[in-house]
Amino acid sequence: MIVVPVPLGDRSYDVLVGDGVRHELARVVPASARRVAVVTQPGIGIEVDPGREHRVFEMPDGEASKSLATVEHLCREWAQWGLNRADAVVAVGGGIVTDTAGFAAAVYHRGVPVVHVSTTLLGQIDAAIGGKTGVNIPEGKNLVGAYWQPSAVLCDTEVLATLPPREYRSGLGELAKYHFLGGGDLDALPLDERVAACVAIKAAVVAGDEREGGRRATLNYGHTLGHAIEIAGHHDLRHGEAVAVGLVFAGELAHRLGRIDAERVAEHRRVVGAYDLPSTLPPGLTDDELIELMGRDKKALDGITFVLDGPDGVEQVTGVDRADIEAAIGAVRSEGDRP
Repeated sequence: MIVVPVPLGDRSYDVLVGDGVRHELARVVPASARRVAVVTQPGIGIEVDPGREHRVFEMPDGEASKSLATVEHLCREWAQWGLNRADAVVAVGGGIVTDTAGFAAAVYHRGVPVVHVSTTLLGQIDAAIGGKTGVNIPEGKNLVGAYWQPSAVLCDTEVLATLPPREYRSGLGELAKYHFLGGGDLDALPLDERVAACVAIKAAVVAGDEREGGRRATLNYGHTLGHAIEIAGHHDLRHGEAVAVGLVFAGELAHRLGRIDAERVAEHRRVVGAYDLPSTLPPGLTDDELIELMGRDKKALDGITFVLDGPDGVEQVTGVDRADIEAAIGAVRSEGDRP
């Protein structure tokens, strides 16, 4: 087992990574918790034992369940059961579960402790760590949420073997992102160490910028276009697949702005290709729609804010001309979909 601390003063917590760490749950649930609400989805099939009275609450499958309606439903069920602010929530699942249950925990009784048992690669290296919770509304992804740090996170690599191939592949999109955030040659590491290396990068960023005032936005590398692709394409691409296209787009845009050279762009394409991830847009998505959606991104404060590679590493960039954005979008279109 590898333990990665997330140092946040009196709200610090540990991320446990390894084969079978879900069985450590009882010792990381806050001692004050008399009852534990376990939130999961029907298809996950991972049972946990928090070591005290608990009840399982299921939320529906799919991105559509990541909604305010689901949050209300969970909170009402918890209230009917008698859950109080001294108790705890345990979220068992991927990013949809941890984001939604984490937000519900943040607002129920103005905040109850939450522990994440992350069951997907995507969740283990990204969604479950750092305290960002939230749900979608029709106007965009994750536009309603809160920062609510968990009491602990369990990344059980044993359960990754049960993932459908496409779900695992989606996690590789986030893994590819860490290559450009200091991760280096992650493929050379055993799975536990690879996950822990990504967790350590995210933990260091979160510790220095908990509420995304600056550096933390770099964790959204590839996500500005990625989120737009997900919404415009009605989630035909999984999150990590859309982020992979977004990484290539970000490389192309940075090159057009003179921030990186052609060799670095090629490295973006090589890394994405090595993980067998898509590097071109799905057909039928227009420039106007994608640019409008990118303008709704949470980072957008004064026009579209991009996270781009450059001589000083990955950082936020504003004031990009529309012509450059359109050219970079064109560079990630398939040959048959170009005007």
